[in-house]
Amino acid sequence: MPGVEGQRRYDLALFGATGFTGGLTASYLAAHAPEGMRWALVGRNRAKLDAVAARLKSEAPDATAPDILEADAADRGALRDVATATRVVITTVGPYALYGEPLVAACATAGTDYVDLTGEPEFVDRMWIEHHAEAERSGARLVHCCGFDSIPHDLGAYFTVKQLPEGVPLTVNGYVRSNASFSGGTYHSAINAFGRARQTMSAAKERRRLEQRPSGRSIHSAPARVRRDRQLGGWAVPLPTIDGPIVLRSAAALDRYGPEFTYGHNLLAKHLTSVGALAVGVGTGFTLAQLPPTRKLLLKMKSPGEGPSEAKREQSWFKVVFVGEGGGKRVVTEVSGGDPGYGETSKMLAESGLCLAFDDLPATSGQLTTAAAMGDALLERLQRAGISFRVIETSDPG
Repeated sequence: MPGVEGQRRYDLALFGATGFTGGLTASYLAAHAPEGMRWALVGRNRAKLDAVAARLKSEAPDATAPDILEADAADRGALRDVATATRVVITTVGPYALYGEPLVAACATAGTDYVDLTGEPEFVDRMWIEHHAEAERSGARLVHCCGFDSIPHDLGAYFTVKQLPEGVPLTVNGYVRSNASFSGGTYHSAINAFGRARQTMSAAKERRRLEQRPSGRSIHSAPARVRRDRQLGGWAVPLPTIDGPIVLRSAAALDRYGPEFTYGHNLLAKHLTSVGALAVGVGTGFTLAQLPPTRKLLLKMKSPGEGPSEAKREQSWFKVVFVGEGGGKRVVTEVSGGDPGYGETSKMLAESGLCLAFDDLPATSGQLTTAAAMGDALLERLQRAGISFRVIETSDPG
């Protein structure tokens, strides 16, 4: 964000620090921020924010203390004031389709960089439709999906592509494994997204109509099919999450993905029966979420502020294996880390904000993916922070 460093009061502002994942993000920032970082905690409840600040002081007594700013997620005037006062905004306040738009609008207008951890396709598409052009004009970088959705997949595919030859058609398939549980906030986002299937499809259709395709290059999704992969030791099941489209948008934005790029995004399961149980559970949730009375009952089952215990988080892990082929070369890579839903997500989100605030990045603006906005710089940050990106195998299939 050229030219604003000396004009704005803060380097970074965090919305949502009183929530579960937001609190972890605040702790990470306090422990890992560069010396002298000017930052603020933002929310509507001053007493709760003061309590978070006091906790941070006890956890990291030598860290720069954040200021406290009061602003409601629906107060556009207050959000505009925060956006114009800071260089980068991080937010964990969801479900984003219900609460997120005013802050995106404020950042797009003010030329303020923005990161969140949404995994809601409707919200991402709607924000592109409504605010991408304004962000391009103002110089703002709007980067959604900066948690487990979708950094390991987006940067993992990017890392894999970098191991393959340039200027040739490439195919990459990602395979996800994890033992983690999800938060109340993630649960609420999922149920609300299930209940907004019509709006989600409408936003996707409108974005496809408006969005310009890359000239002279083709980007494809791999055919969706359930299959046994003997080399990986499990069943590959296509995952209809936002991660696949995010990877394809990075491919559309970056020539390094080659003249033709194909990506498939999959869950890797040891047993087909577990896949069936998951499908039944998701299908039941989707069906019940279509009606307001049953959707309300589902939402009451889990509080938005709930999360697993620290002991459970310490036992959680994720691995994403990528198989890439092109130009006569085959490569297998792996992205892995600890608890994806909380510890690693808060780390990824915080490092994304710090990367935008302090690193030398490509001159970009508008709504961007993590690979397009931050690429190598964020990859290096995450590796230093303990998330593993490694090459497992390379070979010449010919």
